[in-house]
Amino acid sequence: MKLPRGFTLIEVLVALIIVALGMGAALKALTSAADSTARLREKTFAAWVGFNQLATERLGIGMHNTGSQEAEVDYAGSRWHWQQTLEDMQVPGLRRITIRVRHSDQPDQPGSAKRPVTPNEDWLATVVGFRGDSLQFPQSELAGWDDAGGGQQQPTPTPTPGQAPNQPPTQPPAQSPTQSPTP
Repeated sequence: MKLPRGFTLIEVLVALIIVALGMGAALKALTSAADSTARLREKTFAAWVGFNQLATERLGIGMHNTGSQEAEVDYAGSRWHWQQTLEDMQVPGLRRITIRVRHSDQPDQPGSAKRPVTPNEDWLATVVGFRGDSLQFPQSELAGWDDAGGGQQQPTPTPTPGQAPNQPPTQPPAQSPTQSPTP
């Protein structure tokens, strides 16, 4: 009696089905990873557009009025739409800047329709920053605002040239009463 050698047709078909299912799962995982990478790339570019607009607002001369403004910008081969909101804070002279960024609604092809904008638009990035109108803390306003030191605010000494920042000013050594100053 001869022993059969090799696989039967049924065994080969079952092996092919298992391989096909495994390949399908691997392709789905690769496609998902590629989609995630593309989405993260878009979110990164949107954040950069927001940071650029925040830097432009901070470097601008004068404080703009509170409210909203919108504009379009070309960046990284795409057209982006940003919306900026300026809000007053509880601290006088300080404003919050909120910038939201998404792809532009402008059609790429002439003659194509503009897609409708919904109130809860899918913004890719939101950047928040602050801007003040002075470079020093106002000594007269907000004194003791955190109740530290019993409401008494100590003036900050001005550093002398050559002195390290955030160090107390150095005082010349006091002379003892028995020493006389040398001419």
